Amino acid sequence: MSIDNVKYNPVSPFRAGLGCLCPRCGQTRIYSGFLQLKNHCPECGLDYGPLDAADGPAFFVMTIVSFIVIGLVLWVEFSYGPPLWLHMLMWIPLTVVLSVALLRPVKGLFVALQYTHQAEEGRLKDG
Repeated sequence: MSIDNVKYNPVSPFRAGLGCLCPRCGQTRIYSGFLQLKNHCPECGLDYGPLDAADGPAFFVMTIVSFIVIGLVLWVEFSYGPPLWLHMLMWIPLTVVLSVALLRPVKGLFVALQYTHQAEEGRLKDG
C-alpha cells in the first residue's frame, strides 16, 4: 500500500501549526532547523516543497510584538517615567525574545493553513 492511498484524520491547522507539526498527519515536527522546513514528513510523506510561508509570518509577528511592546512602553512611561536607558534595557530584550518565540509557531500556522486550504501560487488566466 502506498502512502498516497492512506487516509489521515483531519488535523486542526491551529493545533498542527502552532505545535509546528505536520499539517497532514500531525505526528512529526516540520522543522529541520530554526525556521528551515524539512523536505517531507517522515511519517506520512507529505512534500513540504510547495508550502511556502514567505514573509507573512514575519509581518504578523512584527505587528503583534509592536502592539504589545509599544502598549507596555507607553503604560510604563506615563505611570513611572523611567529614564531612557531603563526603557532600552527593558524593551529591546523583550522585543527580541517575543519575536523569536513567536516566529516558529506563526510560520507553522501559515504552512498548516496553506496545506488545509490548498493555497497555490497565483496564475494569470489566459485570454
